[in-house]
Amino acid sequence: MIIDDFSLLPTDNPLRRAYLASFELAKTRGADRSLALQLMAKALRSRQNDILEANTLDLEASRNLGLSELITDWLKLTPERLETTVQILERLGQLPDPIGRVMSASYQLEQGQTYFQPIPLGVVALVYEAFPELAAIATGLCLKTANSLVLLGGTEASHSNQMIVQTLQLALEESGLPPGCLEMLPSEPHTPIKQLITQDKYINLVIPYGRPNFVQQVVNQSTVPVLRSAMGNCYLYWSSTASVDTVRWMILDSHDGKPDAVNAIEKVLIDPNQKSSSLVRLWNNLREAGFELRGDEGLAQEFSELILAETTEWSRPYLTRTVAFKRVDHLQQAIIWMNTNSSGHANCLATESYSESRKFAQDVNSALTFINASPRFSRHLNRGDAIFLGISNQKGYRRGLIGLEALMTLKHVVQGNRQF
Repeated sequence: MIIDDFSLLPTDNPLRRAYLASFELAKTRGADRSLALQLMAKALRSRQNDILEANTLDLEASRNLGLSELITDWLKLTPERLETTVQILERLGQLPDPIGRVMSASYQLEQGQTYFQPIPLGVVALVYEAFPELAAIATGLCLKTANSLVLLGGTEASHSNQMIVQTLQLALEESGLPPGCLEMLPSEPHTPIKQLITQDKYINLVIPYGRPNFVQQVVNQSTVPVLRSAMGNCYLYWSSTASVDTVRWMILDSHDGKPDAVNAIEKVLIDPNQKSSSLVRLWNNLREAGFELRGDEGLAQEFSELILAETTEWSRPYLTRTVAFKRVDHLQQAIIWMNTNSSGHANCLATESYSESRKFAQDVNSALTFINASPRFSRHLNRGDAIFLGISNQKGYRRGLIGLEALMTLKHVVQGNRQF
């Protein structure tokens, strides 16, 4: 049953607790929230062995369930992945408080002062597949921006998620932040996601994270604003002026993001003037690195190294070490193809032409654009406030990197000078 009015819910309901806690959390000092982040980092580091043991239980269960290799890779925690998560929390704790800063408005009134203040959204819900560490990263981003967080993870990571969230909640209790600012819904088989993502009176934003069909399911069902994440099906146009070494590096580096190669280049559009010897050299390098290579009808007939790519493959991600190649007549055709078929969150160009780089940057319809640069995604760049949960390809509420700014909104303040 979907509950439409939280006034009818018992006081121990996790969504009600998160909703009530959001008002208290919005009034907390930035120093207190930073302390909570440091305590959470310390707690995760001290309970690393317990978390890894819980993760082992999930991995054993996943083998019995026959989960795909992709989900298993996302699920498997390592000491390195946990340490990265700890470092993210520590870094967030060191950043200045983003809430309450005064920002100049684009206009001013004659008899007063006009300005903006960043404020929390309220309650954020993260609905995610595998990726146990996302619970901690999302908690860090939400607490830094004074938002409550509700988590709904997949059953494949139930032991890991429970251990991580319990660890974080104990640290939050020690910090003195309001109870309920971090809640986790039980991840049981057939848990109706819709029951969570239709509570628009009490949840202000839903972030789905996982495979594209999972994200789309949330988008289709939610009555709460959705910050859609995207991964895979990123394109590269290989201009006639770019070297094979540049293209090889861009492809290989983009696939090195661990554990989720969000911006992996999976499709390459080739200028017709590109030499066959350069193509074969690239394909040999990629096959040696363990890639499966596919191509359009013309390339597949010409080169035995390539498997024929089906028509539907050009508009969907592989999320594996697979790259498909296609010849196009020129840059403009490549841009049109990308705008029609890519996932729209990260597209790339390899060129030595300034005019090509400017045209590509101007015309390609993607949240992030990379020219002679690897699109490899990192959650923690260890400089400034460059800490991200993922990348959004939508054009609505927020597009691009999902960081602290995506979890805040603005309050418009007009203060008069009392002259009547």
